[in-house]
Amino acid sequence: MNNKELGNLGEAAAADFLMKKGYRIRERQYRIREAEIDLIVEKDGVIVFIEVKTRRSNRYGSPAMAVTSVKQQKIIRGARWYIMSKKLHEHLCRFDVVEVIAADDGRLFINQLENAFEVC
Repeated sequence: MNNKELGNLGEAAAADFLMKKGYRIRERQYRIREAEIDLIVEKDGVIVFIEVKTRRSNRYGSPAMAVTSVKQQKIIRGARWYIMSKKLHEHLCRFDVVEVIAADDGRLFINQLENAFEVC
C-alpha cells in the first residue's frame, strides 16, 4: 500500500470513527488554494476541523507530531475561509487531530486528540 492509499484508508477510518461517536460529517477533503482540511465535522453545535494523520507505526513518534505549526496555520486559514463562506460565525469551533495507526496485521488504532491546537 502506497502513502496515498494509506492516507485514504486513514481518512475513511477516521470518518467512520467520528460518525460512531455522534459527529456529522460536513465536508471531506475541503480545499482552498492555500489549505486542505481532511474532515470538517459537527457535534452539539460545534464545528470541528480535523487533521487526520495515518502511520504504519509510532516508530518515529506519534502521528500528531507531524502536524507542525506551518500545517496548523494552513488549517486555520482554511477554517476561517470555511466559516466565512458558510456564514458560521456564531458557531463554536475547535481543531482536532485524529491519529490512525495501520498495523501490519490490518488492525487500525484510532485516537482523537480534541483541541490539539488553538488559534492564537
